[in-house]
Amino acid sequence: MSVALYLCSSNSKRPCISSVNSSMEFEALNMENEVIEFDMGLGDDDVDIEHPVDDDEMVESSSGGELYIPEGDSNLEPYEGMEFESEEAAKAFYNSYARRVGFSTRVSMSRRSRRDGAIIQRSFVCAKEGFRVEKDKPGSDGKVKRPRAVTRVGCKALLVVKIHDSGKWVVSGFVKEHNHELVPPDKVHCLRSHRHVSGSAKSLIDTLQGAGIGPSGIMSVLIKEHGGISNVGFTERDCRNYMRSSRQRTLGGDTQLLLDYLKHMHAENPTFFYAVQGDEDQCMSNIFWVDPKARMNYTYFGDTVTFDSTYRSNRYRLPFAPFTGVNHHGQPVLFGCALLINESEASFIWLFHTWLTAMSGRPPVSITTDHDRVIRSAITQVFPDTRHRFCKWHIFKEGQEKLSHVFSEHPNFEAEFHKCVNLTESIEEFESCWLSLIDRYNLREHEWLQTIYTDRRQWVPVYLRDTFFAEMSITQQSDSMNSYFDGYVNASTTLQLFVKQYEKALESRYEKEVKADYDTMNATPVLKTPSPMEKQAAELYTRKVFMKFQEELVETLTFMATKVEDDGAFTTYRVAKFGEDHKAYFVRFNVLEMRAICSCQMFEFSGLLCKHVLTVFRVTNVLTLPSHYVLKRWTRTAKSGVLLVERASDLLNSYRESHTVRYNNLRHEALKYVDEGAKNIDNYNVAMGALLEASQKLAHAKKNGGRITMVNGSRREDGATDGSQANYISGDHDQPLSADDKDKKIRQLLHELDRANRKCDVYRANLLTVLKDIEEQKLQLSVKVQNIKLGLKE
Repeated sequence: MSVALYLCSSNSKRPCISSVNSSMEFEALNMENEVIEFDMGLGDDDVDIEHPVDDDEMVESSSGGELYIPEGDSNLEPYEGMEFESEEAAKAFYNSYARRVGFSTRVSMSRRSRRDGAIIQRSFVCAKEGFRVEKDKPGSDGKVKRPRAVTRVGCKALLVVKIHDSGKWVVSGFVKEHNHELVPPDKVHCLRSHRHVSGSAKSLIDTLQGAGIGPSGIMSVLIKEHGGISNVGFTERDCRNYMRSSRQRTLGGDTQLLLDYLKHMHAENPTFFYAVQGDEDQCMSNIFWVDPKARMNYTYFGDTVTFDSTYRSNRYRLPFAPFTGVNHHGQPVLFGCALLINESEASFIWLFHTWLTAMSGRPPVSITTDHDRVIRSAITQVFPDTRHRFCKWHIFKEGQEKLSHVFSEHPNFEAEFHKCVNLTESIEEFESCWLSLIDRYNLREHEWLQTIYTDRRQWVPVYLRDTFFAEMSITQQSDSMNSYFDGYVNASTTLQLFVKQYEKALESRYEKEVKADYDTMNATPVLKTPSPMEKQAAELYTRKVFMKFQEELVETLTFMATKVEDDGAFTTYRVAKFGEDHKAYFVRFNVLEMRAICSCQMFEFSGLLCKHVLTVFRVTNVLTLPSHYVLKRWTRTAKSGVLLVERASDLLNSYRESHTVRYNNLRHEALKYVDEGAKNIDNYNVAMGALLEASQKLAHAKKNGGRITMVNGSRREDGATDGSQANYISGDHDQPLSADDKDKKIRQLLHELDRANRKCDVYRANLLTVLKDIEEQKLQLSVKVQNIKLGLKE
């Protein structure tokens, strides 16, 4: 019987396991490594040491992870007496044998010499050897969030090698039989001990990564280069892990520059939000931040959001992703930024939860991302009620790679593919067109086409028309993600440079918005019809949005609307362009409520009425736009009025949750008493009395756990029970009131409440007027600044 015993300091990184013997002779070894190994006497001048390997650890040889290919017979299997030049050669041979047979290996027991501590025997075993031993972590409640699959089944297969006096390593034991199924050759590359990112593969990955190619694209190149996935030697997950570590090396200490910048911005304005995700070792992982202007923009335009992760997949020098939206001019507007070093599902879940917290917990109506299963899974968990769309432009770009051989063999296929996706106007038409297309080109078995067809409800426009995405046209082909930082970030941008470019991008985008405001105010659009509705729209919408509306309105002159059904509540009209009766749309119109529903669903998708509804309005003499068809987010006053008051108050409430902001607010209010109270003795007495009274109330609230009871609309800060609350009103705690007194008091309070409500209405009206004036003054000032700048340029 032999056992090894290690005593490890808290700083030791070496596995701490074991040893054992019957005699009581001790000898200390490896003192300089803070590991004390005790030999309890074997009689063979050696001790046994076990080297456990975690099930999730990928085993690589110290020789660089290259596969060992033995000379001679490639089907050679181990046998007792077989010799190797070194321990590593024996390990590599057994791993190579395991790859051919179909199992994974790991190092198990080692035996060291008692005289000099040198390893004299090694045991290599099947990865399914033994049984898992659960490790108790300090402070753990025993609950496991994600229990690992059982991979140890007590397999006895192993290879034992022992060093001889000649210096050769000789096989002294070999067990061939396994107690489990072996892995077939086409799956063996997934086994951990056979997953190696070789030096040549690393060089190729670095080159392709620098060219802006993502992990999927890189794996496609490697598979083609090696003639199959089983010959690559590792999985896409290993590729992603290597690329992540490469990014960490590239970014280096630059992340501290970004953190310093974010801390500085937060110190200047506590409503500047940032968060850092740490991994299990508390090392920095992902970073998210959003400035106050972006948070306020979300209150106006946060109905649809784009998570622009194309930087993550295409520009690995700077793996960052902004959240963006669309403002009232159709321009991209920022809702926050993330630096993505870790791209796991858990990281995306953290990022989306953090972003949602910064946006006062208001999820968007819709969100657009690139075609990524990890992102999709995270969005499903964080935004269960938000409509998730894959970027059509990203899928078309991916198709250029996946369908390159089809495009080259069939020049017409790409145009037909785009037409099938963009121009079909019903689900039935798309399904028929898609099946016809893949049958015509014999592509039913094409794996990528099968994948995107399965996901069609998340990217093909005809499936998404019932949801708002703030796009001017359903069939447009330019729905690529509006990259907010295009022109400021590229493949050579370092993190240090990005901090500077970030500010420039914000300034540039703001200037473009000001210019669009200027154009809207100063460039009166040319009306093309005598319609009062066109004049109304010109006064309501921003310049760009009006131009789109005008385009739809003018087209109604070429459309005819025919009544086809009337069920009392709704009248159905068949709308078609003159001479194109075969291509008709159907509009259901309720004349009493002035509500219309078109089969094209343009209003639901873009927030602007389509030519078909406008045609029905024309033939039914609806001369102006009903208010419910004018979305405030598309108007000139999108950033003013009630929306500003309502949503700004929600945002303010979320700010107050911050300890820093609460502290600053209290300090600011308290200093008012100090400044005014110190002016003279009367003010001093009043201020001191108020502070003492506030101190008593705070102490009372603290005693009752901070609870303040509401009694008939009045605040009550004691711990009275429900039974006693009915006998006291508005803090009168001395005497219970009679029934007549209660009625009288209630009438008095109702009268006061009515007066207060009337005052509130007046104050609210005045406040809205002031806010509107402020917004108009701001806009006028912006226009003046723009005029001055234009004058200086001239």
